[in-house]
Amino acid sequence: MNNAKTEDFEPTADVGAQRVAHVYAEALLNAADKQGQSEQVLESLESLIRDLFPAEPQFEIFLTSSAVGRDRKAQVIEKVFEDRASVLFVDFLKVLNQHERLNLLRPILAAAKEFRDKRAKRIRVRVRSAVPLTDEQANRLRQQLHEALKLEPILQTEVDPDLLGGVVLQVGDWLYDASVRARLDSIQNQLIARSSYEIQSGRDRFSIANGN
Repeated sequence: MNNAKTEDFEPTADVGAQRVAHVYAEALLNAADKQGQSEQVLESLESLIRDLFPAEPQFEIFLTSSAVGRDRKAQVIEKVFEDRASVLFVDFLKVLNQHERLNLLRPILAAAKEFRDKRAKRIRVRVRSAVPLTDEQANRLRQQLHEALKLEPILQTEVDPDLLGGVVLQVGDWLYDASVRARLDSIQNQLIARSSYEIQSGRDRFSIANGN
């Protein structure tokens, strides 16, 4: 297996952590695609953040600490991962270390998932509901979203007791609130606005009638 080259992962410019994370994520997936390891590499990255970091929080602190030298981090990365992950993944961690970007591992994972979903024409939809959706409701929602977005929706459901009914959907920055509470809040706001208007109108009529 060929080692990935350092330049495969290097961003063109440091224009903010989020954008840099996206550049690294795309570079990682491109390099992994060439070796047919996309899913394997993503699984390794997700396991590092989901499993290893919570189990060994000091290890994450070690990797992201500016007080620890890059040479020392490189030695530990080699020792910890050489028998647990692919050469490509280990090389990627080394490149991040070389450029002092190990603190971007979490946003890199999030960005890598976004790129993977886009390439597979999938989209993640956060769904909040007052009660758990039934299988029938979830399937109907998937079908409606698929027809509307022309993408395969991946539902990320959660129960929010504060909702009185309906659902709240979030796709990226787009939010659709079809909950009863949202409608009640909207009606309440309209009533308050209308009452304020009528009170002010009454004051105006009273002032006119009295010649003020």
